[in-house]
Amino acid sequence: MQAARKRAHALKAHVPKAVAARYDAASKALVVQLEGGVYVGFPTTALQGLEHAKAQAMRLIEISPSGYGIHVPALDADFYLPALLEGIFGTREFMAERGRKGGRAVSSAKKTAAQANGKLGGRPRKVTSEVHVA
Repeated sequence: MQAARKRAHALKAHVPKAVAARYDAASKALVVQLEGGVYVGFPTTALQGLEHAKAQAMRLIEISPSGYGIHVPALDADFYLPALLEGIFGTREFMAERGRKGGRAVSSAKKTAAQANGKLGGRPRKVTSEVHVA
């Protein structure tokens, strides 16, 4: 329990909390106001569960008491603010489908290319040049 409290304290020190959230119909974005007055927008087309959201469903957006959770009740969609700020807009599978978090998507073309590269000896080694200062 003490370790969890330590992590929560560290999070509070480095990640701002959400104080408000709304849907901007013009840009089709979830707009989150952070403490300190900064606004951050996320396109709903990139957020898992909101890809096809209509403005009516986005009328009510709730912020958790911690300030790190965002909930859209009409769509039963939940987001963790620190993850959103890191560019993680859904599950690992959802992100892989969109080509995010490179290397996690699996396709037959990718597998074939990796096998062909392996037969050639794999990825070339990085060459570092040594610099000597006199």
